[in-house]
Amino acid sequence: MTLIGIGTQAAAQPAAAAPTPAASLDNASCLNCHDAKKPKLESKDAAGKARALRAVPSDKFKDSVHATMQCVTCHSDIRDNAEKGNAHARNTAQPLKKVDCAGCHQELWEQTVKRGRTAERPGLERVAKNVEAYKTSFHARPNAEDKTRPNASCDSCHDTHTFDVPAKNTPEYTQWRLGIPAMCATCHTDQLEAYNESVHAKVNSSKLLADAAVCSDCHTAHSVTGTSGNPFKLTVTASCGNCHKEEYDSYKDTFHGKITNLGYAYTAKCYNCHGSHEIQRVDDAKSPAHPDNRLETCQSCHNPKKGLPGVSKGFASFQPHGNTHDFGKYPQLWAAFQLMAGLLIGTFAFFWLHTALWFYREYKERQARGGGHAHVRLDEVPAPLRGKHVRRFSRTWRIAHLTFALSLMVLTLTGMPLFYSEVPWARAIMSALGGPQVAGVIHRTAAVIFAGVFLWHLVYMVFTLGRKWRTFKIFGPDSMVPNLKDLEDMIGMFKWFFGKGPRPGLDRWSYWEKFDYWAPFWGVTIIGVSGLVMWLPHFFGQFLPGWIFNVASIFHGEEAFLAVVFLFTVHFFNNHFRPDKFPVEIVMFTGTMSLEEFKKDHGVEYQRLVETGQLESHLVEPPSAKMVKASKLLGFVLIIFGLTLLTLVGIGFFTGG
Repeated sequence: MTLIGIGTQAAAQPAAAAPTPAASLDNASCLNCHDAKKPKLESKDAAGKARALRAVPSDKFKDSVHATMQCVTCHSDIRDNAEKGNAHARNTAQPLKKVDCAGCHQELWEQTVKRGRTAERPGLERVAKNVEAYKTSFHARPNAEDKTRPNASCDSCHDTHTFDVPAKNTPEYTQWRLGIPAMCATCHTDQLEAYNESVHAKVNSSKLLADAAVCSDCHTAHSVTGTSGNPFKLTVTASCGNCHKEEYDSYKDTFHGKITNLGYAYTAKCYNCHGSHEIQRVDDAKSPAHPDNRLETCQSCHNPKKGLPGVSKGFASFQPHGNTHDFGKYPQLWAAFQLMAGLLIGTFAFFWLHTALWFYREYKERQARGGGHAHVRLDEVPAPLRGKHVRRFSRTWRIAHLTFALSLMVLTLTGMPLFYSEVPWARAIMSALGGPQVAGVIHRTAAVIFAGVFLWHLVYMVFTLGRKWRTFKIFGPDSMVPNLKDLEDMIGMFKWFFGKGPRPGLDRWSYWEKFDYWAPFWGVTIIGVSGLVMWLPHFFGQFLPGWIFNVASIFHGEEAFLAVVFLFTVHFFNNHFRPDKFPVEIVMFTGTMSLEEFKKDHGVEYQRLVETGQLESHLVEPPSAKMVKASKLLGFVLIIFGLTLLTLVGIGFFTGG
């Protein structure tokens, strides 16, 4: 009874209100209202005005990269409100806080790194890198009209509820790429209109393969920079090269490309000649690179208003993408390269073999006599003449040689960074020189000095030979013209190399010294004329075809390479590095050599001077100890500088070719 009574009394009391179950904030609950398939969901702002709330397409959300996440993970200011019976409690008049996509991904990545689980989440690492790139991009800058927001944020390009980049090489990925221009067009409408008329858009539209460029191929996806800035100008051409590799390689061989390789943005890039968003095929009459439009395109940069001389039609027919391996398309370039390659291979094959054999024979003889430099004997000349020197070069010739050598080294220092513009040392040297424009002034100044010494020599020789024309013998011992004695000496040297005969006695000038003398005649001519053509293209372009400038570039670079490598290997060996001369020969700095050395190296001339009684007229006192010391120091400095340049050229040849 009691129990019944208690129960009866309890039943008679008013029933307490049962607690309302808390509404779940899982994704299903959120999509119950926010599903795009549902009727339009609205809320009221602070002024009581209705506004539509974000609708999420549930069918696409389940396939997105965020499908496994809960909505409230990102929309963290939404909370349960059981008392009011709402799905979530918040002042609907106040907008939701902006979801921080970048901060969330960075925090996740930092935690992943801290826990040492980076290998498990490569996708997150990629996103973290994209976030870092975005922070320094043009999109991350404050908007000009509304400083409170950036130019573009993550969700400007990525619909966070449906975002997913399909796997590459799939039909889905192709469709995703094809949609990139339309996505960018939400802000860049004018650019899309121009792009839609371009060859890139037409190819993508007709083939539906997305093989041609879309916005992100040129501007990147996350590290977007302002197109007027140098960073973009320096990278956009390489972006073009991702698809147009052969054209990019040929561009890098031009002056424009080499300056770009060195990190300077003032020369023409792909878009200067082809346009940017509106690019057409070169054979399209609307293309600025079409032959009918090319002169006007070149003149957009090459005009006095921009500090450059105007150019002519001949200059504009220069082949910016010419190469040396396509004979059918560029026969002149192919022939020029074959000629220079043959010259280089022939010259180095002979003289490097000559050097190697000479080193071997002289080294063996040095070992046989117990080492040291005692390759000459004092008792080989009359006692009264011992210690005397023979004058080989006058002060004028020594100054000319030194000027020639210094100007050539400066030419090498200022020219090779352009020749090997993709090698790291090139940028460092060009920067130290003050940039390409300053380096160009130095290079051309050195070239004028170099050519000046050469022309002075020609004038001097004309007057000298003019005074001696009655007695001068073209093939005589004082002449630098090769003769049969030189051929006999060369054959005799090779016999000596192989131990088949004695070392031949040489006259005043050896055959290799004559080669050293005559090489600059073709070298300076080729380098000088080609350099002048490239220096003054606006002048030569008035009466020469454009391919001349391509050929001039080949001749100039290859002949310079030949000169530098020959001088700092063969010439250095002949005069400084062979065992009997190592480590430095100073005759070109002092102008004299010991009589004993003279008899050994130029025995035929020594014997002739003795027989004619002219020997003593050529003898002088040896240079002072101070002169010898200074000459050795100068020699060592020049050798070290030359070998340094040779090393840089070698690095460039083998790594940047």
